[in-house]
Amino acid sequence: MPSSAKIYIAGHRGMVGSAIMRCLQRNGYTNILGATSKELDLRDTAATNRFFENERPEYVFLAAAKVGGILANDTYPADFLYDNLMIQSNVIHASYKTGVKKLLFLGSSCIYPKFAPQPIQESSLLSGYLEPTNEAYAIAKIAGIKLCQAYMRQHGCRFISAMPTNMYGYGDNYHPQNSHVLPALLRRFHEAREEGREEVTIWGTGSPLREFMFSDDLADACYFLMLHYEESDLINIGTGQEISIFDLAQLIAKIVGYQGKIVFDTTKPDGTPRKLMDSSRLHALGFQHKVSLQEGIEKTYRDFLKNQLAYSKVK
Repeated sequence: MPSSAKIYIAGHRGMVGSAIMRCLQRNGYTNILGATSKELDLRDTAATNRFFENERPEYVFLAAAKVGGILANDTYPADFLYDNLMIQSNVIHASYKTGVKKLLFLGSSCIYPKFAPQPIQESSLLSGYLEPTNEAYAIAKIAGIKLCQAYMRQHGCRFISAMPTNMYGYGDNYHPQNSHVLPALLRRFHEAREEGREEVTIWGTGSPLREFMFSDDLADACYFLMLHYEESDLINIGTGQEISIFDLAQLIAKIVGYQGKIVFDTTKPDGTPRKLMDSSRLHALGFQHKVSLQEGIEKTYRDFLKNQLAYSKVK
């Protein structure tokens, strides 16, 4: 992928897309395309085709998606299934039609069965039932993987798929209902400290184990795969390290400076009990993450404080 290549990042303003843009810029790429959702609705087939016909990108990072936490996924399954199916189908097909040299599709660790053997290998795909609370999102992402594989098999397209673990970082979503667990906890503990609350309530038992990766590490992995990975099989992107929600809450509270009581509401769902990715294939290729969980949360909290006014408007 030469430094002069024309590269389109679908979702360039999101947490992952913006991290990929920073990564490319650090590595000397200057011909980078991006379009906001107001400028280009990727659910619109005709508009997406026009964009690709006019711009003719050579490489595509498909990071655009409708995302959210347990509550959002469980409440809006039709939105998560339809929007994600349309976004990825339109981008992948337009990439094929306009001769894109290589495309990287980003999925999610939720594509794997709820009770997949741990750590989760890529071969676990479609080997069991999905977690019901995010089934719609998972099915859409599985369809994206299969679409990339089909275009590679039928048309010889260099369309690869990568499955990141749970992400967090600069520009994360801090919506109180629709965000993922780490940014949701960060905002909740920050506001509790600011308002002098005596306790913070968290959904579930605190026992589920989760793996987290800083967004800039994911971006580096995506760039690495675009340069070094050519297989049709999906590949996991993770750290190989996990933490319980209980310990995560304690860590975030410490970083934020909240000293009140942490209460777990056991009447609320836990979601998948454990979700650790087996990233040995990625590591065998020569990639390793750089940012520890504590360092990453500290960086993320500084970003939250810097942009607190904008984030606090997300109600």
